[in-house]
Amino acid sequence: MTYEKEAERIGPMGRAEERRARQRGGRRAAPKRSSGAAGPRAAGTRAAGTRAAGTATVIGSAAGNRSVGAESDTRAPGSRAAARAASSKAPKGRIRRLFTWKKLLGTFFALCLLGMGAFIVLYLMIPVPEGNAAAEKQSNVYKYSDGKTLARQGEVNREIVDLDKVPKGVQRTFVAAENKSFYNDVGIDFKGTARGLLNTLSGKGKQGGSTITQQYVKNYYLTQDQTITRKLRELVISLKVDRQKSKEYILAGYINTSYYGRGCSGIQAAAQGYYRKDASKLKVEEGAYLAALLQAPSQYDWAVASPAGRKLVKQRWNYVLDNMVEQGWLDKGEREGMTFPVPKDPQAAPGMEGQAGYLVEAANAALKKQLVEQGTAQDTEDAEAMIDRGGWTITLNIDKKKQAQLEKAVKTTLTSKLDPKKRKVDAHVQAGAASVDPKTGKVVAMYGGVDYVKHFRNNATRLDYQPASTFKPLILAAAVEEGAETQDGDPITARTIYDGDSRRPVVDSNGNKVGFAPPNEDEADYGDVTVQTAMNKSINSVFAQMGVDVGMDEVMKVAGELGMDLKGEQAVPAQTLGTMGASPLEMAGVYATLDNHGKKVTPALVASAEHKDTKVRFPDPIGEEVISREAADTVTSVLTGVVDDGTARTSVRENPARDGQQVAGKTGTSDKNRSAWFTGYTPGLVTSVGIFGEDMSKNGKHVPLYGAGGVERVNGGGFPAQIWAAYTFGVMDEVTEFDLETDQGAAVEPDQTPTASDTPSSTPSSQEPETEKPTSDPPTTTPETTPEETPTGDGQESPEPGNTPTTPEIELPEDPDDPQNGQ
Repeated sequence: MTYEKEAERIGPMGRAEERRARQRGGRRAAPKRSSGAAGPRAAGTRAAGTRAAGTATVIGSAAGNRSVGAESDTRAPGSRAAARAASSKAPKGRIRRLFTWKKLLGTFFALCLLGMGAFIVLYLMIPVPEGNAAAEKQSNVYKYSDGKTLARQGEVNREIVDLDKVPKGVQRTFVAAENKSFYNDVGIDFKGTARGLLNTLSGKGKQGGSTITQQYVKNYYLTQDQTITRKLRELVISLKVDRQKSKEYILAGYINTSYYGRGCSGIQAAAQGYYRKDASKLKVEEGAYLAALLQAPSQYDWAVASPAGRKLVKQRWNYVLDNMVEQGWLDKGEREGMTFPVPKDPQAAPGMEGQAGYLVEAANAALKKQLVEQGTAQDTEDAEAMIDRGGWTITLNIDKKKQAQLEKAVKTTLTSKLDPKKRKVDAHVQAGAASVDPKTGKVVAMYGGVDYVKHFRNNATRLDYQPASTFKPLILAAAVEEGAETQDGDPITARTIYDGDSRRPVVDSNGNKVGFAPPNEDEADYGDVTVQTAMNKSINSVFAQMGVDVGMDEVMKVAGELGMDLKGEQAVPAQTLGTMGASPLEMAGVYATLDNHGKKVTPALVASAEHKDTKVRFPDPIGEEVISREAADTVTSVLTGVVDDGTARTSVRENPARDGQQVAGKTGTSDKNRSAWFTGYTPGLVTSVGIFGEDMSKNGKHVPLYGAGGVERVNGGGFPAQIWAAYTFGVMDEVTEFDLETDQGAAVEPDQTPTASDTPSSTPSSQEPETEKPTSDPPTTTPETTPEETPTGDGQESPEPGNTPTTPEIELPEDPDDPQNGQ
């Protein structure tokens, strides 16, 4: 055996004996060596043993009762047993040294510091953004005069309201439902947010736990995406918003941007959608239901909820109220007396169908005009953009009852009688009307057409049809106001005599012809007649001459002061026939000024318009006196004759619903029967009705109305007067009489017996005229039109053919504007 092998054999055995000796606590003798071993190998072994012994001596002195041999065996190099023992103990020692409690605690604090640092960086880097467009978008809300909703315009059913318009108790229902610590927290719920982040990471989706501030931030500044990035931004922005804004601001934003179901965004729309009332009128129990809805709007909507859904929303409702009691916001006794407020059934949001669109369009036009005039908008385009952005609450002066009655009157007296399949002309019939309170100037009703979605243009405000003979009272008003005289030097009054023959040349103050000789309807001659009779019969030749006697400049000036828009119109004799454009709304305003004893009435459709940051100031509809009371009252007195003994007597005077009501008014029928009018009034209500011929297949071309509705000719005393009577007498609360300061006209008892020299034998009086039927049959053919070479304009109204008298002493012929004739 070689030396190396011997050393290898002895080494392990010596180390094993050493371990046994340590266990026994004693010493062992050195191993015996073979005596025959000699030579270099033996010497080497002995030398090694000597070195080992020396080492053992040193170690033994330090370690106590350990033998030199034992230590020598333990430290011998190359031992497999020692390697195995070391390898079995090393991993456990390293783990213990690596995961000590001090290191774990240090790591935790390090991670916390790292997280805090990262959050500080995020806080500095993430700004509070602008509110997103969807959260700010609102509808415009239009209301009747009584506050009930007329229509909404806009893509989003939202109307933002200030928090002070929401009862305090209702405000607290949302806090009790969503975030009881809202008034004291810093805007975030760390625990809930951490849970939300974990749920997002694990794919569990949306979870609760957010504060009201966080939900407001999500609604107003962010999106509904469920991502870690969005959640972190929500956390940072919520902290900043809570520092920068008041709790009231945040709560207002939350209840105004939340979605409540039924297409309702914001508490105002929800209050209307579920309880048909404004948010300011909500009760605490109703607010608790709306607050409960936010957890699951579709599931908790009482109208469509399943039995389980109804049970859940009731539980949620009770939870909200119990929390309010717990917070000291609601008296326990009051809470116990509350019953669940069952919401009303869903109702379709008012659209633009029917008359709503016309009213909204007209209200927007009035608002745009006022925004520019008061300097809120730079121009019309700027004003239009302001309205289109939404958020306006616009209250109209429209009276809901009167509006419904006007619509009913048009339907029953006109549209129900139209049959385009039977008569092609019936497809061209358009109606428009406007009704004004003369004492306040409020537009209380308006009819714009058959349906806004079918006929876009508003017939009540359009200015492209001629008012025809409804202009004649303005000529008389100018005559009385200016103290005008005839060519003979006689003051123009209701009793003044004029030549009523057709095509009589009009002359100036020097007796010179002015080149205007208008025909009466059907070329009828009346001879000498009073102004009162000329008004009753709507005789063109009389008022053409009267206009020149007064001075056309004065006539146009007075017409403008009364309310007609005559910009660009020439002051020529042809205007006496009403050849300028006008609308029913405009004519209602003119006649309202007459009814108001000469004080200017500017029809006001809009009562108020408010935006969150803007309140529009509208001028007073009642202005100063533009003509004297005597002039206005004289015209009113004369116009009572048109109703009692003129072209409107059948439709108005003889209407059984009149019940003795005093009425003044004037009919009008334009050339070629393109339009027909009746503008009439009582002491408390003025209404103008127009019927227009319009061919929509030819881009709205004006067309005749002959034969429409089954009548031979549509005149002012027919459909327009019938609509007027059905409406006015339908909304009349009491019978009234005019308070007039004049001694002229059909409404006034004459102060002397007229003679044959200055009046016709049929003198106007306050007595009710006889209700005789016309002595002639209606015409069987369509009346001829005015010769083109004669400038006549529209408003050619006169008696029927074949009834022309030879002298004024004979009974005057009937006028074609009377529905008993020509219909």
